[in-house]
Amino acid sequence: MQDSGYYGAYNRGVDVSVTAWEAGMDKLREMEVFVAIVDRGSFTSASEKLGMSTPAVSRALNSLEARLGTQLLARTTRTIRPTDAGLGYLDACRKVLDAITEADANVAADHLNPVGTLTVSAPVMFGQRFIAPLINAFALRYPEVTVNAIYVDRTTRLLEEGVDIAVRIGHLGDSSIFAIPLGFVRRRTYAAPAYLAAHGEPRHPKDLADHQCVSFTGVSHPLEWVFDGNGTRMPVRIQPRMIVDLTAAAVLAALDCVGLTQLLSYQAAQEVQDGKLKPILTAFEPEPTPVSLLHIERRGASGKVRAFVDFVTESLRSNPHLQSEDATAT
Repeated sequence: MQDSGYYGAYNRGVDVSVTAWEAGMDKLREMEVFVAIVDRGSFTSASEKLGMSTPAVSRALNSLEARLGTQLLARTTRTIRPTDAGLGYLDACRKVLDAITEADANVAADHLNPVGTLTVSAPVMFGQRFIAPLINAFALRYPEVTVNAIYVDRTTRLLEEGVDIAVRIGHLGDSSIFAIPLGFVRRRTYAAPAYLAAHGEPRHPKDLADHQCVSFTGVSHPLEWVFDGNGTRMPVRIQPRMIVDLTAAAVLAALDCVGLTQLLSYQAAQEVQDGKLKPILTAFEPEPTPVSLLHIERRGASGKVRAFVDFVTESLRSNPHLQSEDATAT
């Protein structure tokens, strides 16, 4: 079986000291080889412990001795023992490797028992309906973590505002490299059944010219709603009866039959489930909008961040209101 990575490079006679970082990794691995030889008493036993071939172990030790410019092991046909220089170097190697092992253990423990303050941001209604219950459960599960929850209908800047994790609804562009996809929501047009009974149901976006409309600025342009026409963006100009900047106000206006409104699917999920609002013009809905969990620690995340991500991701991904065809569809 061919060795992989660093040890495989030694087996194949490949020079792995290409960069300063790789050189540093080489030194640590050579230390591991040296310690394993001393502990096991032979090259063969060391190779079994490390999962290397015996020639690869020999090459690693030769490389280490050449780099240090001194002999670390005195070899005979029957025994292997450290030289005086080797004894001093052996103690230093053990301290370095033990420190690394301890650091790894501390990181693992940090993940299992996170501590500190965790700042989470989410859109207001999305946060109320889906994030707040998970934050409450997380706080009960990890009592050593203090949570600072920020619910705002604007894009928070993680680095500048000290936010550890943010829920983002929308396309992310370059920021997607830091994102964990959770699902999708849809932009939908809604009406109360009583409104439709009184005014009829529009069959095409152009029919909106004959209807009262309530524009919610958090989702749509006040004077233009966007639809999809056979894969092509279809903007439709409207003359709204009312313009609001609060989700609850748009929902209430639609419930009171003031007019039709456009919302993100999760924002009217309960009203649709209760039969108080009805999605209309569903054949012309734009493509789903992604929902993502963002954090700035993409690699080597702190325990509190990793714990929260692990805690909420599966729950949110299984939420029916975050599916491309969510539970509010009719």
